[in-house]
Amino acid sequence: MLSVAMQSPDEAQLLMTPEDAENLPPKNAGIVKGNDFMADILIVEDEKNMQDIIAEYVKRDGHTCFTADDGIDALMILKSNPVDLMILDIMMPHLDGFSVCKTAREMSGLPIILLTAKSDEEDKLKGYEYGADDYMTKPFSPKILLAKINALLRRTLASSTDSGSGTFGKMISAGKIAINPAAHKVFVDGTEIMLTHKEYELLYLFMSNPGQVFSREQLLNRIWGYEFEGNTRTVDTHIKTLRQKLGSEGKYIVTLIRSGYKFEVAK
Repeated sequence: MLSVAMQSPDEAQLLMTPEDAENLPPKNAGIVKGNDFMADILIVEDEKNMQDIIAEYVKRDGHTCFTADDGIDALMILKSNPVDLMILDIMMPHLDGFSVCKTAREMSGLPIILLTAKSDEEDKLKGYEYGADDYMTKPFSPKILLAKINALLRRTLASSTDSGSGTFGKMISAGKIAINPAAHKVFVDGTEIMLTHKEYELLYLFMSNPGQVFSREQLLNRIWGYEFEGNTRTVDTHIKTLRQKLGSEGKYIVTLIRSGYKFEVAK
């Protein structure tokens, strides 16, 4: 298993056993090979050894890599290249991961996985509030990271595929909110708003099932998946930011004490 000895930012080294080296996934192994696609993935990590190993795993799984050593370079790459998913370290020179995450989220709804040496819950909640989709805490297994990458890509592809046909291709509207599933866009009173991938999935689920009550556990399983390691506070954080982006229309996402949430437009 690949791990990082977190003594200090300068002393942290990647550790790989001979077994790890022998067990690198074969080229184009593709956990999601059945979907027959390759993704463009941006790896933002200032520790060169870690960056190289992550890139090797990602490329051997059939994906294309962009790499950046700091947050400023990452934003420049995002502005000039199509990126499907970003792996983003928090502790970096010049511009930290939280700032990059927040700025990237204003530019795109691409999935973002944060890498952190901290296991503090508040630190993770801050990342989710800025728009992160998932977390990996150092030290970590690159195989688990790869599994999370492909799980997020799989959901993104499935959402895009589903929205292009049948009833999924039809506009969904309630109050002043309108979703165009085919274009994966959300409008409030005619103005497009930028949502994260998870925020979009939450809103789509709510508006496709008006009046249905979803517990926090159900939302975690439906939106984040059973393999997600976070807790139900993640749901509350995303609901909070989703309501804020919806403005006055956020009132339609109703909190039910000890039950969960539902979407309901008052008649």
